[in-house]
Amino acid sequence: MSRVGTDSVVLDGASLTPEAVVAVAREDATVSIADEARRAVQESRARVESVLASGEAVYGVNTGFGELVDERIPRTDLEALQTNLLRSHAAGVGRELTREEVRATMVARANALVKGYSGIREAVVDVLVAMLNEGVHPVVPSRGSLGASGDLAPLAHMSLVLIGEGAADVAGDRLRGDEALARAGLDPVTLEAKEGLALVNGTQLTVGLAALAVHDAATALRSADVAGALTTEVTMSSTVPSHEAISAVRPHPGQAASARNVRRLTAESGIVESHRNCDRVQDAYSLRCLPQVHGAVRDALEHLREAVETELNSATDNPLLFARTDAPDRASGTGDAAVLSAGNFHGEPLALRLDYAAGALTELAAICERRVDRLLNPNVQESHLPPFLTDRSGVMSGYMIAQYTAAALLNECRSTGRPSVDSTPVSGNQEDHVSMSGQSALSFRSVVENVQTVVGIELLCAAQAAEFLEASPELSHGVGTDVAYETVRDVVPKLDADRAVHEDIDRVRTLVAEGLLVERVGEAVDLE
Repeated sequence: MSRVGTDSVVLDGASLTPEAVVAVAREDATVSIADEARRAVQESRARVESVLASGEAVYGVNTGFGELVDERIPRTDLEALQTNLLRSHAAGVGRELTREEVRATMVARANALVKGYSGIREAVVDVLVAMLNEGVHPVVPSRGSLGASGDLAPLAHMSLVLIGEGAADVAGDRLRGDEALARAGLDPVTLEAKEGLALVNGTQLTVGLAALAVHDAATALRSADVAGALTTEVTMSSTVPSHEAISAVRPHPGQAASARNVRRLTAESGIVESHRNCDRVQDAYSLRCLPQVHGAVRDALEHLREAVETELNSATDNPLLFARTDAPDRASGTGDAAVLSAGNFHGEPLALRLDYAAGALTELAAICERRVDRLLNPNVQESHLPPFLTDRSGVMSGYMIAQYTAAALLNECRSTGRPSVDSTPVSGNQEDHVSMSGQSALSFRSVVENVQTVVGIELLCAAQAAEFLEASPELSHGVGTDVAYETVRDVVPKLDADRAVHEDIDRVRTLVAEGLLVERVGEAVDLE
């Protein structure tokens, strides 16, 4: 029962989507908690209280953490234990998370907590949600997570502000945690048993960043279909490889979707019709195999999206609180409360797919860069296109160096590490296998940003190539490619003389990154 409107998101612990995360992170959608989720939080907290009343030693409730798991903590020290946990775990370094990254992490953590297995009080979650709604954004260094036991360091920095410590940005001002809360009319919370651990022990940095990135990657992929269709058109290449009969006999869903996009984008294209019976036998792979390559990337992104949607609505801290009837007979706890210690904080389900998707997106950048070369390179391009898409090649370089930029970004994507293949034991070897999922999420976001630019460069060059087609009613663009061409021309004029092309690249990249290209083209054709 996910409930997300244009300006509000209701958290129920079960149905948060990447699009809802984007709405909160980028559009400042208001966040609230569903009534049934509040009841689940209350019931979970009651189970913590029953354990405390029994005096039984239970990890995370009245013991130490990690290697110190066997240290029993007196009830009088439980508040200090939780506070010290946040302070000691706030060991992050590196660049600070952006505003949208912090908000994505916060809403993901709040949704996991209201699922009702973490044992945190309703009042603590209310302050976290109020911070989102009032624009209190903790200062969170991006490095320090191992992705098991979750994203400890980043979440500790986020959570310090709830107790009036750490630092936060509010309306452009950087304030101490207590000052930031006061600016928003909020009071710091005093943590009780289990609550510090509930706040920091989870995968919400990983999944928050992944939610933003999988949304952006899908937009970049649709934009690449648009750019590839325009390139196919202006290079006088064939759209036959996108015919539905071809996809039908190799029925990968991604291939079929990209092929449909190309057909819809080039529908009614006079340019395509003008050479339908030409003597060219085959096009280069970067054009002929567009549906297969783009489609494989699409399938990889869908695989990642499935994991992100599952993780956004999962309980990922440790230990977890259950009703006795839902737990094994030997579970810790008392009465109706069962406390299970396990490993839902391990980020491997996300880490592996993030690294796989990063490799897939790198292939998207690779095929786009090859199409850029075919638009520019006088040794391979079609005779109707001048070298480097300028009338005075030699005197002018045209978009020659735009391809250099695409190649440089492609190299960066290819050299980006795959963090999930590494594991460094920590905590006295108690935590002897970790996922590095936080690093995988950061790497994936970096790849997405590079791909947005490479796709933009192809779009820029394809629009310039269109200027060298003979102007006639018979050589009209397709229904969708015409909108794509005009969208580029709205922000970048035809290149008549050499200029600093970084501005051209930045403007077209913005069309891709902000979804403006897909939005405009989507008004003319149904993009998948």
